[in-house]
Amino acid sequence: MTTSLTVNGIRHDVSLPDDVPLLWVLRDALNLTGTKFGCGVAACGACTVHIDGEAVRSCQVALGDVWGDVTTIEGLGTPATLAIVQRAWVEEQVAQCGYCQSGQIMQAAALLAENPDPGDADINDAMQGNLCRCGTYPRIRAAVKRAAQMMKEA
Repeated sequence: MTTSLTVNGIRHDVSLPDDVPLLWVLRDALNLTGTKFGCGVAACGACTVHIDGEAVRSCQVALGDVWGDVTTIEGLGTPATLAIVQRAWVEEQVAQCGYCQSGQIMQAAALLAENPDPGDADINDAMQGNLCRCGTYPRIRAAVKRAAQMMKEA
C-alpha cells in the first residue's frame, strides 16, 4: 500500500503498511535519522516530532494515522540557519550526550509556539515527558527561557 505524507515541506509516497510507526517511516524509509528511538512506548520523548504543529511521540503514531504535515528536527532549521530554539540550545550548552535533544527541542518548539512566555511551571509541565539521562534539565529550562526572549527580540 502506498501512503502519501508531507514531511518538512516535501511530499513523500511510501510503500509501507499503515501500522508501521511513523518513527520507522522517518528513520528507515526517509532517512531522517535526527528523530531518535528511545523506548518505543512514548515514555521518553526522544522520538518527538510535530504533526500540524502538535508535539507527538512518533513511535506511537501509525503511518495510517498521520493526520497532517510532519516536521522533524531536520525541518525545524538547517545547519546554516538554526531555528531560534536550536540556537538557544547551543548558547546554553544544553547537550551532554545529545541523544534526547532532538525530542527535547521539538517539544520546546511546540511549547513556545503555544506559549511564547512560559514560566518555570509551564516549562516543567510541557517538558515532563521528555527524559534526559544526563540530567540537563536546568539547562533545558534556561534554553527554553532564552529562546522565548530571543523570539520576543526577533
